[in-house]
Amino acid sequence: MSNIAVVCGSFHKSEIERMLEWARDESTALGLDIVDVVWVPGAMEVPLAIDRLLADDDIEGVACLGIIERGQTQHGLAMGQAVIKTIIELQLVHEKPVGLGIIGPGAEPEHIEPRLEPHARAAVAAISSMLE
Repeated sequence: MSNIAVVCGSFHKSEIERMLEWARDESTALGLDIVDVVWVPGAMEVPLAIDRLLADDDIEGVACLGIIERGQTQHGLAMGQAVIKTIIELQLVHEKPVGLGIIGPGAEPEHIEPRLEPHARAAVAAISSMLE
């Protein structure tokens, strides 16, 4: 069984807690063991948390769960692009997979609910696929 971790954005805590349950279910089905869950305030803190987890020899991959809504400015879009670019770079530096379960950037309220379960499961499935 491979050990993985999950980074969760706490801004939409109730939705992310539900995503975490689906991620746990998917990890069990795929033979992965979630050994650590780290909650961060927002998207800005996701890369640092991922970097710390990937540096741990006992962690073979990290899933990140969050929501970046569309705001009245381009802040969410710019932040989301920077975070995703950094996550890709962290995968390459550590040579370990990161499953992206971030809804958005630019998510409208009606986009969130139908994406919670699929994004959570896909983030874990991506790790499993890359570990094979």
